[in-house]
Amino acid sequence: MFINFASFYSIMVASLHFLGTGTGAGVVGKGLRSSAGIILKLGQNQFHIDPGVGAVIKAAEFGISVRDTTAILLSHCHTHHANDVNAVIEAMSYDGLDKKGVLVANKTALNGTEEYPAIITPYHRSLLERYIAVDRNMQLAINDVEIRTLTARHNEPNSLGFKFIHPELTVVYSGDTVYSPDLVEQYLGCHVLILNVPNKVKDSYNLCLEDVPLILEKVRPRLAVITHFANDLHKADPLYEVREIQRKTGVSCLAAKDGMEIQPTK
Repeated sequence: MFINFASFYSIMVASLHFLGTGTGAGVVGKGLRSSAGIILKLGQNQFHIDPGVGAVIKAAEFGISVRDTTAILLSHCHTHHANDVNAVIEAMSYDGLDKKGVLVANKTALNGTEEYPAIITPYHRSLLERYIAVDRNMQLAINDVEIRTLTARHNEPNSLGFKFIHPELTVVYSGDTVYSPDLVEQYLGCHVLILNVPNKVKDSYNLCLEDVPLILEKVRPRLAVITHFANDLHKADPLYEVREIQRKTGVSCLAAKDGMEIQPTK
């Protein structure tokens, strides 16, 4: 699926490829959707965000070269966000024959906690050009892209979101988080807002459908993409639900599908 937003930019500087748009045993566990992550291309940079289950296989299926990856970013170390990170590192570096790439990961993924062991092995760290354990509210730069780590409140204690700031485009990825007005302030100024919304109804750790209009009315991005669907929202037809949100807010919205590619252009 290919979508071109001609009102964005006259020169294409960015693309988003959704390798996987599901979460949970009821969706990913049944093979209804993948959780292989998102490929964000900004200028000459290729970022793989949250490479969950099937990341390398889905990249190949949808025509993405993992060898072209500039950096991998992990928001937290749950299975549907980080399961295949070591496999992506191997593919990116050609089993270490071409030591390359940057890993930007939350503290849990690299250092572990009492509940969660570190997910990146010492061997796979040795294949990388550089790896960085990041906390919330940090800034770093990879080539011409500034990356800011955002606060996310989830049941993995060091969960993050990411804000990618390129001279031509700003993209925010919420990560897994509950709704809170102070978190929404972090998303201001973005052109594209990617929200992980597993469920229709509220739970203790994630966004739900009723949170989305509150976020969009405050942030007013040019485009919002809703993804990371669990069982109840997958069954409810996310396309219909997201159309209703667009109607209510006036913000252009998409319900992501596995394999969907978006090229925001001016």
